[in-house]
Amino acid sequence: MDWIRQRLDKIREPFNKGNKLEKYAPAINALDTFLFTPNHTTKTGSHIRDAVDLKRTMITVVIALIPALIFGMWNGGYQYLSQLGEAFTFWDAFLHGAGKILPMIAVSYGVGLGIEFAFAIFRGHEVNEGYLVTGLLIPMIMPIDIPLWMVALSVVFAVLVGKEAFGGTGMNILNPALTARAFAFFAYPTYMSGNTVWVSNAYEVDAVTGETILGKLASESEVPYSAMDMFTGIIPGSIAETSTICILVGALILILTKVGSWRIILSAFIGAALMGFIFNSLPAMGLEGNDLTNFPWYLHLIVGGLAFGIVFMATDPVSAAQTLKGKWIYGFLVGFLSVMIRVFNPAYPEGVMLGILLMNVFAPTIDHYVIQANINRRKKRLNSANPQVETAI
Repeated sequence: MDWIRQRLDKIREPFNKGNKLEKYAPAINALDTFLFTPNHTTKTGSHIRDAVDLKRTMITVVIALIPALIFGMWNGGYQYLSQLGEAFTFWDAFLHGAGKILPMIAVSYGVGLGIEFAFAIFRGHEVNEGYLVTGLLIPMIMPIDIPLWMVALSVVFAVLVGKEAFGGTGMNILNPALTARAFAFFAYPTYMSGNTVWVSNAYEVDAVTGETILGKLASESEVPYSAMDMFTGIIPGSIAETSTICILVGALILILTKVGSWRIILSAFIGAALMGFIFNSLPAMGLEGNDLTNFPWYLHLIVGGLAFGIVFMATDPVSAAQTLKGKWIYGFLVGFLSVMIRVFNPAYPEGVMLGILLMNVFAPTIDHYVIQANINRRKKRLNSANPQVETAI
């Protein structure tokens, strides 16, 4: 490590203050802080010494994403090879899926980091590590057969409009990864829905089809998968959203490391379960339902992108609610609205994307009213304890 440190110090000499390449220092500093702990500390004002920083937080989320990513690579190959009627091995499926997914990840990081570096140089600030997670999330929530140029355009829109337009990392009001998916969904709907986008090479091989479970329910088609298939994830879908088991492993990592809010995760699942239970109760109330409303409430929790969205995107500390009570309200409404949208509007069977983005917009409002309620409660308590004293908080 000392050798790497010495070589890096030698490389960055032309970028030091006062040298000819000083303007491009953020680019080389980003590599430095990625490999080593930053050597600068707070000089003035009160501060807290803590081993947790933005880089460690983002890397923890990346580690939590790895189980779902690895399974997504295997499942991507499995969904294709299993329909050809030919024998194949685990590695055949994994390598086929990896060959489709790794280029998407490379494009996402290449384009996104390029824009981040350009803005850092233009604005004269350091490159933040926030895109470490966003760059991986974007391809993981896309169909496996989406063209690479669409991934690139989605990344450009997400970074420019969803992030940098608000001031960069920590200032965005919308989750950047979901902003990218929303752009792709509305700009190129034929590549983001249907029965041919979820299995690779489906356009080339007539025998290959892969409608998602929610798509089949929306079109009132028979669902050929068991509850165990849905839970393990051996079903068509976005690259990393299918395996609830792998997603729960990631959730456990986030909760134990206190990177993800367990309040948001738990309340979101409660909200989704309640909405699903309400729909399941329609026949008992004398109302006629359909395949989506009659779909068991507990299965709503393990199909589509609901679990993945709740665990890895609803818990985004920037765009989610910040207060403790606000997190319960925010998470509950995310789950509640996600199932409501997927049932009421078959055109958008994957309602978690719109549910999270909608609640991202209202998260500051939720926090505002929670804080105001706390202030009013304290005023009332103080006034009741000493009614003769006017206290301003």
